[in-house]
Amino acid sequence: MEIYTSFSMVYDQLMDNVPYEDWCAYLTGLLRDYGCREGLVLELGCGTGALTRLLAQAGYDMIGLDSSPDMLSIARERQAEEGTEILYLQQDMREFELYGTVAAVVSLCDSMNYITEYKELVQVFRLVNNYLDPGGYFIFDLNTPYKYRELLADNTFAENREDCSFIWENTYDDETELNEYALTLFVREEDGRYERFEEFHYQKAYPIESVKKAAAEAGMEFITVNDAFTREEPSDISERVYVILKERGK
Repeated sequence: MEIYTSFSMVYDQLMDNVPYEDWCAYLTGLLRDYGCREGLVLELGCGTGALTRLLAQAGYDMIGLDSSPDMLSIARERQAEEGTEILYLQQDMREFELYGTVAAVVSLCDSMNYITEYKELVQVFRLVNNYLDPGGYFIFDLNTPYKYRELLADNTFAENREDCSFIWENTYDDETELNEYALTLFVREEDGRYERFEEFHYQKAYPIESVKKAAAEAGMEFITVNDAFTREEPSDISERVYVILKERGK
């Protein structure tokens, strides 16, 4: 089953605790640290476009790319409501195509963890390198192996809202470094009944050394990795990190 189909209907409701404004401020701070204060920026895995729109409001010309037509449909609806000018593309980040290069590429909300094969991670990096301006930067976040192993692990999470509820059964395999989210959704219909949906999401836990190796194979330069929302090195208990890579020739 494709992911982010039924989940797209309630995604923004269930993500309303995410401080997107703070995330955008941190990300734009990183972009400006590396000299990217304006220009065309591509977001991989843009979803419903919450961060894409904030980056557009911060002065960047945005392209949002996602493989889910349902998520992009919502993104376009929000765009029309807010009057932002964003180009949304329905493409798989493992084989995306652009008409030209961009000043920077960004990817948040653990979108890169959804690339579950190392060789496909290398391919994404190659494509990013190809579509970056000379010396451009790729900034993305990752859930860490620590988070999958120690915090998510083989646990069950649930939340009940007025119009929707979910049960999230998590399974993590430390040997394969693969994490499975078995998500059951209950969404309230107009007549008051609740419809049940199921989705299965898979993510990969990438140690930083694997990311560095993949970047080198793709021809990119590894710049640094930060503990999320800081300028500090990650610790053994960091839950999320930000990786910064640089275009290094085509």
